[in-house]
Amino acid sequence: MLQLRPGCECCDRDLPPDSTEARICSFECTFCAACADTKLHGICPNCGGELVARPRRPANLLATNPPSTQRVFKPAGYA
Repeated sequence: MLQLRPGCECCDRDLPPDSTEARICSFECTFCAACADTKLHGICPNCGGELVARPRRPANLLATNPPSTQRVFKPAGYA
């Protein structure tokens, strides 16, 4: 199950579980669309994988399958 991390690793922008702006790689590294497109050019800086739109979990399943609360923020690595 996807972790649905709560924020962009690059700029720390909030990315709630229903966000259409979240992008992930196959390792679930998470970025906002702006950083993914402009700074990272669609490539994950951690693994080199493709960044794609993160699926949204249906609201009725969030109570039993909550998103992650752990933030990953590494701005120095994405300048």
